[in-house]
Amino acid sequence: MDLTSLKNSPGARRKKMRVGRGTGSGKGKTCGRGHKGQLARKGHKHKGGFEGGQMKLIRRIPKRGFKSMDLLGYLAVNLSDLTQFEEGTEVTVTLLRARGIAKGVYKGIKILGDGEINKKLTVKVQAFSASAKAKIEAAGGVCEVVKA
Repeated sequence: MDLTSLKNSPGARRKKMRVGRGTGSGKGKTCGRGHKGQLARKGHKHKGGFEGGQMKLIRRIPKRGFKSMDLLGYLAVNLSDLTQFEEGTEVTVTLLRARGIAKGVYKGIKILGDGEINKKLTVKVQAFSASAKAKIEAAGGVCEVVKA
């Protein structure tokens, strides 16, 4: 099998409608544009959001506040999620992603103190809560803050 033997399924591709080719074609005379009006004139382009002169929907709905598109928050990871790692493991962002704990787009990872930990781990992430840092260090682990 190669590219020359590939064919579309029947009905997958339709021929382009040729407008203005006589009344018998189904799209003759006005070519499907109707009679007169702005949309019937040549050179008219139908712009996205245009509603025939009516106030656009985007201008009619209320808007309030501002949300920066650049602002991404921290992804919260609980201490209870770190119990699956072996003792002495260096827990990094890439390791958390590989294990499926950290998913999605975010500015960084913050370890929260929900749960208990009794393993000695070296955790290298962007932020720690005070309780999480205390629990990790009480178990003999190390908390390192790295840049995003």
